[in-house]
Amino acid sequence: MALPTSNLDSEVWVSLPIADWQDTNETLHLWTQIIGKIRLALAPKINHWWHSTLYVTPRGLTTSTIPYKTRTFQITFDFLNHQLVIETSDGMKKTIALMPRSVADFYQAVMSTLLDAGIDLHIWTIPQEVSDPIPFEQDTQHQTYDPDYAQRFWRILVQCDRLLTIFRARYAGKCSPVHFFWGSFDLAVTRFSGRRAPQHPGGVPGMADWVTREAYSHEVSSCGFWFGKGAIEPLFYAYAYPAPEGFSDYLVQPQEAFFSPEMQEFVLPYEAVRQASDPDTMVLNFLQSTYEAAANLGHWERVALDYSPVMKS
Repeated sequence: MALPTSNLDSEVWVSLPIADWQDTNETLHLWTQIIGKIRLALAPKINHWWHSTLYVTPRGLTTSTIPYKTRTFQITFDFLNHQLVIETSDGMKKTIALMPRSVADFYQAVMSTLLDAGIDLHIWTIPQEVSDPIPFEQDTQHQTYDPDYAQRFWRILVQCDRLLTIFRARYAGKCSPVHFFWGSFDLAVTRFSGRRAPQHPGGVPGMADWVTREAYSHEVSSCGFWFGKGAIEPLFYAYAYPAPEGFSDYLVQPQEAFFSPEMQEFVLPYEAVRQASDPDTMVLNFLQSTYEAAANLGHWERVALDYSPVMKS
């Protein structure tokens, strides 16, 4: 019996210029905030807001299991079939079409579908980390969904999740999952030194200071992938909190990477990765060298915290 073949092309690192999908980017950002806030409202609190994030799947993004009374459920963006899938532990399965529709319409469809499944909850409907936020139930402005670009978005997430997971596995200390933050609309993984950090000054646009201070309560070296916005194209990034003296001047790899004074982090343009002869090595070198900038200059206990980059079974 012949196995079904994928209708996706063979290109691994697909093109995604921000100008080509800005409207879909903004709409998807807000849709993921709705779903993320549902998890945030119901999941038991885990340090640094890890209970609020989404995760990459072979089809899209998922909340993973969310508790509700004596039941559980999960919500998944399926970017292959272009559906939002809601599944419950007692066998219910409901779908909502991913198609051009306003944030207000999507919000109403999600909340009414959950209610039909016996899940009654309320979320704070003000978007976070966006300029000029409009309450979800009032937002008829953002309504673009291009299925091709939504699928490209997910395909890039698959590759980034794969490499960030390899990088995560090389660390013996406390480390976050590889997870998608719907506030900042990026995929990230964070390593911890084991020491508490000085209180974060706050001031992050669209985020309460007490939220930021919980996220950065301990010393971190964090990295990930951001899809860009406005004039900024997609990029890999890496930063430290607190940034040790000399961090911005540290020599990192590859040569295409640089420290951005505006963003206060190291960046590696996505287009440089797309054009590289060995994208995996380029990205992993960037992740490792920027971690070393934080750990070496910050005097982390690397003998205790690091695994060898090459693990033997």
